[in-house]
Amino acid sequence: MTTFWILIALFVLVSLALIWFPHFRQQKMLQTEEAGVRRSTNLELFTERLSVLEKELSEELLEQAEFDALKKELEMGLLQDMKQGDDESLVNKLKPKSIVWPTVMSAVILGICGYMYSTLGAYQNLDKPVASNGPHAGMDTAQIMSQRVQEMEAQAQAQPDNSQLWFSLGHTYISANRYDDAIKAFDKTMELVGVHAELLGPKATALYYRSNQQMTPAVQALIDQSLALDDSDPSTLLLVGMDSFFSAEYQTAIDAWQLILDSESKDVDRSAIINAIDSAKMRMEAEGEMPSDDAHKNVKPKATAKTVTIEVSISPELQAQVASTDMLFIFARSTEGPKVPLAATKVSAESLPVTITLDDSTNMGGNVKLSDAKAVEVIAVLSKHGSVKPQAGDIQGKLSMLKLGDTGQLILDTQVQ
Repeated sequence: MTTFWILIALFVLVSLALIWFPHFRQQKMLQTEEAGVRRSTNLELFTERLSVLEKELSEELLEQAEFDALKKELEMGLLQDMKQGDDESLVNKLKPKSIVWPTVMSAVILGICGYMYSTLGAYQNLDKPVASNGPHAGMDTAQIMSQRVQEMEAQAQAQPDNSQLWFSLGHTYISANRYDDAIKAFDKTMELVGVHAELLGPKATALYYRSNQQMTPAVQALIDQSLALDDSDPSTLLLVGMDSFFSAEYQTAIDAWQLILDSESKDVDRSAIINAIDSAKMRMEAEGEMPSDDAHKNVKPKATAKTVTIEVSISPELQAQVASTDMLFIFARSTEGPKVPLAATKVSAESLPVTITLDDSTNMGGNVKLSDAKAVEVIAVLSKHGSVKPQAGDIQGKLSMLKLGDTGQLILDTQVQ
């Protein structure tokens, strides 16, 4: 606000100076010119009269005494005229230039400033949400995803032989929790281009999620088939590592993810995989185990890291509201200081009731860790939209305080309106 007013004031002052300074300067120049003309005229008259007197004296038409008296009279008259020329009252009789133009321009400048304040300076409107003209205006995450799926489905129907389009549609189906459709999309892709590891891996992932994140014989068969074709396929190894991590087989997860890093694949987020490996190593250390890499050889197990364990369940009244596609987000934040999530994880809603352990391996990044806190509050959100931010229809629960090392019971008992 202060900056805005300073800019407006500077604009007004500079504009008015540019308008009025030339006007007053012109007036002053006219006054000076008029005064100079008056003095020049007086001097010319004095010189002419003095020449006449000197001529009459030379022609002996005047006596010396008369000449001196008349000359003195002329000098007195010239002095009097000079004094009158310095009198501003005489100069001000000069007709001034019109003041209409600078007055009108000043009014225009002030009008512009008023307009700027009424538009750019309307700070009361900043709190009002700006209407978006984008294609997803007013839509939530689920609606945007649904629209994206519909657009890709229309493209796939228009281009049924486009294998890349079917492949992308399969991944979009997984993001939308439509696992049956994802499996069909990957099957369609394989009909077009043949069976490849990079297609079997995503299909196994869709089947894995459809089976509530269980490693069923059908999923394992697809994994074995994929690795037989390409033992370093990133999509398949990601699935193997993820299932091993959730099953607490951390060394197996590390080995699978390390194979991805050792491969020449450029279509993976290497920083995310490195973070996942670090999380698995931290879990192993927390449980008194040591990873089998060179950095941990001959290293004694550390003491158990500080953790919180939460037994999450849902109230019987809301049990019927749980869908198989819902996701459960659990995060902890310190009871003291900034309300920043220190650790978080998510599981399928079909796992309920479930016991979750949060520690430094599930941190949210940054320098603040769960082990630095003395006590935390734990919040759980059963999301129907795939977002950790509670939305209408989601179910949530909360533990106001839980000391590190303790186990708490959290009940999902509140439906967001």
